[in-house]
Amino acid sequence: QVQLVESGGGSVQAGGSLRLSCEVNGYTYGGLSIGWFRQAPGKEREGVAAIYIGGGRTNYADSVKDRFIVSRDMEVKTAYLQMNSLQSEDSAMYYCAARVYSIPSLVPNDYAFWGQGTPVTVNS
Repeated sequence: QVQLVESGGGSVQAGGSLRLSCEVNGYTYGGLSIGWFRQAPGKEREGVAAIYIGGGRTNYADSVKDRFIVSRDMEVKTAYLQMNSLQSEDSAMYYCAARVYSIPSLVPNDYAFWGQGTPVTVNS
């Protein structure tokens, strides 16, 4: 069983930055892919970025490419989502999720384990 705990959400002005963290416990960290997803009220959950922990391969949605950076720290078993140049449309509940597979998918149904979510509000 994989346990995920997100942190780092909050409120920021448009153009600002936030860094989300996802602490991973309960599984061999290197064998996982971690995905970051978001869901705004009334909208479907969408994948924004993902990383294969073992090899570092990343994947980004077009809407966040060049603004968001996904990374991982092997020592503290934590994945990060650095979000820059935030816009009002980035406001949502952000979730990290884990899959025991080497491909960093952006499809929510590919992930079996989910964190509780952390809210991000971007004020314009």
